[in-house]
Amino acid sequence: MWSIGKKTELVTADEALRGRTDELQVPDRHTVLGTPLKGPFPEGLQTAYFGMGCFWGAERFFWQLDGVYSTAVGYQGGHTPNPTYEETCTGRTGHTEAVQVVYDPVKVSYETLLKTFWENHDSTQGMRQGNDIGTQYRSAVYATSDAQLLTAKASREAYQQALTKAGRGTISTEILPAGPFYYAEAYHQQYLDKNPNGYCNHGFNGVSCPIGLNVPAQIDIVKPG
Repeated sequence: MWSIGKKTELVTADEALRGRTDELQVPDRHTVLGTPLKGPFPEGLQTAYFGMGCFWGAERFFWQLDGVYSTAVGYQGGHTPNPTYEETCTGRTGHTEAVQVVYDPVKVSYETLLKTFWENHDSTQGMRQGNDIGTQYRSAVYATSDAQLLTAKASREAYQQALTKAGRGTISTEILPAGPFYYAEAYHQQYLDKNPNGYCNHGFNGVSCPIGLNVPAQIDIVKPG
């Protein structure tokens, strides 16, 4: 029997909340990029999904990359269809907080997205990120193609070597084919654009990732004041 005290243990499909058939409503346009939050997206663009703790700060890293067409935050990797934020916070949906990244592979490589992912959170913490504890904060990469899956797994191996050399722990990141992505509530979308001094626990973790060397040397991240 699942209990609220087990927020660091993944819920089973039988134990998960039932959810709903109706999608949560989100704005039509990205508040920073001015592009649609939902598809269909223009031909030639690709989609990637990343979970790296609280999705507010995670999303901001990606929308600042040149070549990213759109971003959105939501819930992924679990069982409950169209969950609310409150439901996800209970740990009874199985989802992690995720960022959907729609990008132009001609302008920005998937390796660059992975480099941004690995370097800006702690991928060794299991079911938490800093003081944020629970399965909803687990590190995850959800691939939308076989090529993405292979690249993500290779990047994990490369980054583990860098972490080990730096005396850090073992990567706990979940890397799987992407399942359904459920958009989060409207107020979560581009949260740190609407609330520039809002909560953000992301930033360079001190260990560079040896892939995607064409990532910009510095991304302008506004620290909470």
